[in-house]
Amino acid sequence: MIWSISYRADPESRVIADRHYNRQSPGAANFVPPGRCFVLKAPGAVWVTSWPFAEYVKHAWPGAWINSCFRKECCGDASEYIRQAISASLSFWKDAPKLGMVTFVDPNHVRPTKRRGKEVYGYCYMKAGFTHVGFTKGGLWAWQMLPSEMPPAEPAINSQFEFRESK
Repeated sequence: MIWSISYRADPESRVIADRHYNRQSPGAANFVPPGRCFVLKAPGAVWVTSWPFAEYVKHAWPGAWINSCFRKECCGDASEYIRQAISASLSFWKDAPKLGMVTFVDPNHVRPTKRRGKEVYGYCYMKAGFTHVGFTKGGLWAWQMLPSEMPPAEPAINSQFEFRESK
């Protein structure tokens, strides 16, 4: 397992999250959207699985887990980091929602990968097992992994400890 459990205001994780393109308020202590979350860190990487309540979601996948932040500034295959983060999320929450996990990739902020002559934004997600399921109204690439496609649950490092977030 690559990942260790972190929390929404972890200073080490915040520094990496501040460099993610969707970061709303760089420098603010809390780098995670409101609501339920599971935060992971590894040397040079941060991951957030958010689980917003369906009634507050305005996209086509209400109730799904959202990978709201993944930034990796270290060596290693991004798709392996993604698969292990999903394994840790499954171990933490036990059961994935029926819509699984979705993530959104902004083509204005990432480089595409050529795949069979076409540009793909979010190729590391495709390589990890996600399926491109369309676009948001704002033009983001939407990727989804259903529960049946998820890797087996595996706890993150230090999962035996209970973390309490500071307020």
